[in-house]
Amino acid sequence: MTGIILTQYDGMILGPIAKVLGYLMEGIFFLLDLIGIPNVGLSIILFTIVIYLLMMPLTIKQQKFSKLSAKMNPEIQAVQAKYKNKKDNDSMMAMNAETQAIYAKYGVSPSGSCIQLIIQMPILFALYRVIYAMPAYVGKIKEAFFPLVSHLISQAGSLDFIQSFKNAAMYSRQISNEAFVAGAADNVYVQNTYIDILNKASTTEFLSIADKFPNLSGDVNHTLSFLNEYNNFLGINIGNSPSYMVNEAWNAEGGIQWLLVIAAFIIPVLSAVTQWINTKLMPQAENTNQNDQQNTMAQSMKMMNTMMPLMSAFFCYTLPAGMGLYWIAGSVVRSIQQVVINKHIDKMDIDALVKQNEGKRIKKLEKYGIDPKTVNKNATLNTRNVNKPIPSMASKAGAKPMTQEEKEEAVKKSTEYYNKNAKPGSLAAKANMVKQYNERNNK
Repeated sequence: MTGIILTQYDGMILGPIAKVLGYLMEGIFFLLDLIGIPNVGLSIILFTIVIYLLMMPLTIKQQKFSKLSAKMNPEIQAVQAKYKNKKDNDSMMAMNAETQAIYAKYGVSPSGSCIQLIIQMPILFALYRVIYAMPAYVGKIKEAFFPLVSHLISQAGSLDFIQSFKNAAMYSRQISNEAFVAGAADNVYVQNTYIDILNKASTTEFLSIADKFPNLSGDVNHTLSFLNEYNNFLGINIGNSPSYMVNEAWNAEGGIQWLLVIAAFIIPVLSAVTQWINTKLMPQAENTNQNDQQNTMAQSMKMMNTMMPLMSAFFCYTLPAGMGLYWIAGSVVRSIQQVVINKHIDKMDIDALVKQNEGKRIKKLEKYGIDPKTVNKNATLNTRNVNKPIPSMASKAGAKPMTQEEKEEAVKKSTEYYNKNAKPGSLAAKANMVKQYNERNNK
């Protein structure tokens, strides 16, 4: 089933995740249908709430990392300043050891925040796939397109006609696919392709089908009646884009329908506002003693936080209103989560947490048979020679400067020494590094 765009996504990573989320979406829609309110808009809101609640532990961990990072950044910056312009191997290893000791002290990993994002991003992208292709994952909605789809496929010239629809061009790859070209009217691939196109068609485009094929008027009205019921949210058809709504309201017979124009702009405006609020609630990085690179990153982040709400408004204006509703719901849920998380984190005793992490670090060292007192002493790193030019090993021996190949070989041997009786990159290996550095400089 390669080439499918809006039918169930079959990507290696996102595909299975989207399928699981699709089951959840279908379950929510089924329950709403049982109580007599089969509504896509309400399903999207409930679906978004459930997903973000399930991801809340990851969000808390990420925010906790940000809080600890803000606390330890001055210490990291102090170490970086101490070894500024020190490019020799000993100084670089010493700086790395001190930095790792600080991370161990606070119980975080340099990649801690990235890991949380790596886990969350596939889920969020898959969630977007489900929202964007509801008929592919919710059988009840897909059924609404029948018998129109089956009858439309058999109509001569129907393919050329629906390809003239505004959003049909994005499905050209699907239409040219061998499975579509060779498929019959009852072929699932062909049916899904037609549904993909019709799923993004406006009300006017649906009505144009009845004009082009009068014998399908009953099928068109049947499909529209279900879709209007499913997509009606507070008087707005979320299957249409706000730009389409504005155009229809502006050119309506009898004059401009100002209420519809206002209603159409509500979704993109709310999307921008809620996303802006969400960015303001996020923990802000402290800008004290930041270097040029960090200042540049902070400025870039500030610019992105400004541009994202504006981009969100633009996309929500051009895409079906259902996508805008999803973005609004997501921003509102994240904002509420952020308020709760901020209160939780503000109550955290950072000093107590650091002490707790220190206890865990000591237990880990003891597990490797390393005396914590020795490591703590070594981790302070005697830096009496750091601010002096450090002669190379070749200079100390009165020999000629080493070639690049010799330097690489020396680094390799040194690394092997550090990793002796320890797993590479482990706490024990870093302790060996610190220990050797201090032994060397304390002679």
